[in-house]
Amino acid sequence: QVQLVESGGGLVQPGGSLRLSCAASGIIFSIYSVGWYRQAPGNQRELVARITSGGSTNYPDSVKGRFTISRDNAKNTVYLQMNSLKPEDTAVYYCYAHRLTDSWGQGTQVTVSS
Repeated sequence: QVQLVESGGGLVQPGGSLRLSCAASGIIFSIYSVGWYRQAPGNQRELVARITSGGSTNYPDSVKGRFTISRDNAKNTVYLQMNSLKPEDTAVYYCYAHRLTDSWGQGTQVTVSS
């Protein structure tokens, strides 16, 4: 059974940084594409960052240059380093893992506010 557990969310001021972590179990982590989506109230869930099993990454323009995704296959963990945070980055951030199907974490709240 796949389990994805996020951590690292919280309240941060505009311009600040946060690092999210997602620990996976129940899968051969290294062969999965993993990443992060986010969902703000009233909005659809949107892709934030993705990293393939080979290490290729992609980001939407809204976070490019500010967010960095990385993975540590030895620790079965994917990270999201978020810098220069803006109020519009406020959302629940979800970790996912994809092979043939998608698995999701429970989400972690990120609030950017002064």
